Amino acid sequence: MKAIDVLMQEHRLIERVLDALEIAAGHLERSHSVPPTFFLEAADFIAGFADGCHHRKEEGVLFGAMIESGVPTGGGVIDMMLEEHEQGRALTRALRDAARRLQAGDAPARAQVVSNVRGYVALLRDHIAKEDEMLFPMADELFSPARQERVLEGFERVEREETGEGAHEKFHALAAKLEREARAISD
Repeated sequence: MKAIDVLMQEHRLIERVLDALEIAAGHLERSHSVPPTFFLEAADFIAGFADGCHHRKEEGVLFGAMIESGVPTGGGVIDMMLEEHEQGRALTRALRDAARRLQAGDAPARAQVVSNVRGYVALLRDHIAKEDEMLFPMADELFSPARQERVLEGFERVEREETGEGAHEKFHALAAKLEREARAISD
């Protein structure tokens, strides 16, 4: 397996949660009841998996290997990806804050939850498309088989040392739970 294959598989899991978030935000926007815990758990998934695991692999391993392979820094594609990661973190913090206020009975927070979900989903869908169609093929072309192996080893290190044992299984289960809850909301 190539390094980009790992990241693309993770993108598919993230997209499943984005789909669930869109369903839930749509219901909330139409004044239907959606438990604020749904959005808090989605924010946990985003912070723990999309950012804490996936983006750590990109920032801590992939981008460095790409720079070592000749991809320029300073306003290039990697800087753009890093900026979008930061935008995603800010939207996730705002989503969590709005969901907590909604949970505490602050009715106007409903619109802020919806707005933050919409902003995050749009950002991530565009970001994933850029990575899948531009960044990852670039990395695949640049990396020798030996560098591919080192990047994969770096990904394993991130999962083992930074994300923690069993984290992938936990986040896959959380994604499935969010999907089930979103389907139940729409029934």
